[in-house]
Amino acid sequence: MNEQKPIKVILVLGLFSFLSALSGSSTSLAIPKIALSLEISSGLATWVLQSGLITTTIFLVAFGHMGDLLSKNFIFFSGGIAFTIGSAITGIAPTFSLIIIGRIIQAFGSSMIMANSMGIVSDYFPDKKRAQALSYISMFISAGSISGPAAGGFIMSVSSWRWIYLINVPLMIAVLIFGHHALPIPKVSIKQLKSATQGANWMGQGLFTAGIIIFFLSGAIFQSRSNWLIGLITLVVGGALTIYSFYQDDVANLPWISPKILHNRPYLVSIMALLLVMLVNSVSNILLPFYFQSYGLMTPFQSGLLIMLQSLVMLVLSPFAGYLADRVNRQLMTIIGLVILTVSQIGYLLYPAGMNLTRIIIPIVINGIGMAFFLSPNNALTMGLVDKSLTGIAGSLNSFSRTIGMTIGISFGSSILFALLPNVDQITPALGETFLSAFRGVFYVAIAISSLASIMVFVRYLRAKKTA
Repeated sequence: MNEQKPIKVILVLGLFSFLSALSGSSTSLAIPKIALSLEISSGLATWVLQSGLITTTIFLVAFGHMGDLLSKNFIFFSGGIAFTIGSAITGIAPTFSLIIIGRIIQAFGSSMIMANSMGIVSDYFPDKKRAQALSYISMFISAGSISGPAAGGFIMSVSSWRWIYLINVPLMIAVLIFGHHALPIPKVSIKQLKSATQGANWMGQGLFTAGIIIFFLSGAIFQSRSNWLIGLITLVVGGALTIYSFYQDDVANLPWISPKILHNRPYLVSIMALLLVMLVNSVSNILLPFYFQSYGLMTPFQSGLLIMLQSLVMLVLSPFAGYLADRVNRQLMTIIGLVILTVSQIGYLLYPAGMNLTRIIIPIVINGIGMAFFLSPNNALTMGLVDKSLTGIAGSLNSFSRTIGMTIGISFGSSILFALLPNVDQITPALGETFLSAFRGVFYVAIAISSLASIMVFVRYLRAKKTA
C-alpha cells in the first residue's frame, strides 16, 4: 500500500460516515416541520426517524455477511448509491408514504455503509494501527452529529426542510466519485449475487425482522402510555423473537452469522459492552432536553449547545484515545472509559434544582471523555478478536449493537421517565422536585447498567491476564 492510500481510505470512509450521521441528526430536527408541512400529527411524523432506524438495524447483519462473501468495498459503495437515491426521493416526495419509502431506501444504504466500514478498516490497516484509524472514523461521525442540528437549523431557516435531504445528493455524488478512485470496486455479476444469497437463512432473517419491528413498537406503546400490559407483552415477544433468531441462525445450514463469531466469548463481551454503553449514553441524550428546556426553560439553541459539548469532547479526544489504544492495553483502556462514563452518570444524578452551569457542564464533558476512551479501544479490540475473513460480519454486529443500544436508550429512557411521572403529560418548572426525582430515578438505572458493563470488561481483562 502506498503512503497516500491509507489517507484516501480514511477520507472515503469518514466522508460517507459524516454524511450519514449528518442526515440522521438533521432528521430529528426536521420532524416538527415535516408534521406541519404534510398536516400530520407529530407522533406520525416521528416515523420518518423511526422507519430509518428500524431499517438500518434489520439489515446490518445481512450486509456484513454479504460483504464477507462478495466484497466489502462493493457493498459499501452500493450503500452510498442507495443512500443518494433515498435522499432524493425523501426530498421530493409529495406524500408521507413516499417520504417513508425514501427514508427506508436511504436507511438501506446506511446499513450497507455501517456494516462494512469497520471491516474495510481491518482490511487496510494492521492491528497495531487499527485503533487510530477507527478513531478518525469516529471523528467524522462526531462531526456529523455535531453539525446536523446546526446545518439543519440553518437550512430550514432559509429554505424548506426538504433541502436537509436534497443537499445529500450532490455531496454524496462527489464522495462517490472520489471513492471510486480511492477504493478498488470489483464488478459483481447477477450470478454472483444469486450464488451468495441462494440457500441463505431467510427464515432467520424473517424472525429477526419481525422481532426488531415488534420490539420497536413496544417503545411506541410505552411512550403513548395507552396500555402498559400490551407494551410489556410486545416488548417480551419482540425481544424473545430477536434472541431466538440468533439461535435459529446458529443451527441453520447456511447461517448469516458464522458460528465462530457467536461462540467467541471475548468478542461477544465487546459488542455487549458497546450495546450497554450506547444505551446509557442515549438515555442522557433523550433526558437532558427535558431538564434544560421543559424544566429549566432554556431555549432549544442553548440546550443544543450544552448537549453538543459531549460530541465536541469526543471529536477532540478520539484521535488521542486511538493513539493510546495502539500503544497500551486496549482492554484496560475500555475499563477506564467505562469507569469515567459511570462517574458522568453520577454527575447527572446530582443535577441541581437551579440551572447551575458549572454543575451541568462537568458531567457532560466527563461523559464525552468516557465515550472517547471507550469507543476507539473497544472497536479496535472487537475487530482484533476475529479472523480476517469474518471482519465484515464482525463489524456489522458491532454496528448493530451500537444502533440497538441507541434505540433502546431513546425509547425506554423517556418511557421510564414518564412511568415515574404518572398523570403528567407536559414537563414544566412547576413539577419541581417531582420531576427531579423521576429524572434521578432514570439515572440510577443508567448507573447500574454502566456498572454492569464495567464489571463485564473487567472480568474479561482478568481472564485474559490469567491465560497470558
